Amino acid sequence: MIKEIREAYNQAFTPEKYGAFKEFLNSRFGFEIEFRIAETPVFIPLALRKKIFSACDDIIRVISEPGFKAKTDRAIPEGKYVPGETPHTEFLAIDFAICEDERGELVPQLIEMQGFPSLFAFQDMVSKAFPTFFDIPPHLEYLFSGLSSKSYLELLGKVITNGHPPENVVLMDIEPDLQKTRIDFYCVKENFGVPFVCISEIKKKGRKLYYEAEGREIEIKRIYNRVIFDELESRPDLKTNFSMTDDVEVEWAGHPNWFFRISKFSMPLLSGEFFPETKYLSDYQGNYPKDLENYVLKPLFSFAGTGVIYDVKPEDILPIKDPENYILQKKIYYAPALKTADGDSVKTEIRMLYLWPQGEPLPIACTNLIRLSKGVMMGVKFNKNKTWVGGSTAYFEPEKAIK
Repeated sequence: MIKEIREAYNQAFTPEKYGAFKEFLNSRFGFEIEFRIAETPVFIPLALRKKIFSACDDIIRVISEPGFKAKTDRAIPEGKYVPGETPHTEFLAIDFAICEDERGELVPQLIEMQGFPSLFAFQDMVSKAFPTFFDIPPHLEYLFSGLSSKSYLELLGKVITNGHPPENVVLMDIEPDLQKTRIDFYCVKENFGVPFVCISEIKKKGRKLYYEAEGREIEIKRIYNRVIFDELESRPDLKTNFSMTDDVEVEWAGHPNWFFRISKFSMPLLSGEFFPETKYLSDYQGNYPKDLENYVLKPLFSFAGTGVIYDVKPEDILPIKDPENYILQKKIYYAPALKTADGDSVKTEIRMLYLWPQGEPLPIACTNLIRLSKGVMMGVKFNKNKTWVGGSTAYFEPEKAIK
């Protein structure tokens, strides 16, 4: 998106460089990464950077208000409240589509936000790998808030472990070694010594939790949670001794309640130029927009895009018995702003990643994640057999020129 840098990158690109880059990433822990890494990073110009951070600041003002928890109590579904909720989330991921405004200028438009971890550890690895194989101008930055890779990882380690010995902290997921994002789990284990454990392997004794390693039973003091309730409920075959809703003596790095509070549920609380019109379906009281084709219908309590209707018709809405559990969001249109070396145009989605250590007044901007698509929507099924798509990172033009 920075024209001169984009053109130089495309001209210097070769499939051989990309192959070596992928081989480096795949050999890092001895297995092939199971999601596609794109051929290119994204280069964010200063004007767009300012808009992205302005939008993030608007969101942070809302979620840090004293009344935010009261406004989002209904976000936690019945039977899914987890005891021991922290005063605020420790992880914040904000997804923006890169679009064009009426003047043809690039602008961010909010897609979704999550009070839940993302690929916080892997993104540092991939962002450091790109310049090893490709010519990335050194003045561009993938980290924010004055962080270096070292200080960023120290901050991430602090949030994950909270000072506990690494063996008393576990990254918990469902069959973590079968997750497509397991590369991030290996990065966490390497950087912080924190093991990843399946929820089915956690044992409860009274109000304490344990896991086994090398023939020892080890107490769990803190859980770096990567389990999503929807996915857990889809696995009735998984036998567990511990339920996330149990009242147990454990700390949470990423308390599960914040997954619900900071989500599609809280998007109707936002307004401004970077936020497409979003309302609870119940707010319309039956008087729905006449141009429904310009909206997207989303269930509040779904995972990975399930149940989303992109081309909405009246017959999609009329049968809904619980309109308070759905939102209508005005459609946005991605700008084909990234030009590839093969002559195509690619749509861009950026996820801004924040950490919020307990006790800090506000979240800390840390790094980012990129998704690139040539399909009608983001996601693997819309980009099969395509190149210059998948996951990546963005390098931002700095706010202060480096001399």
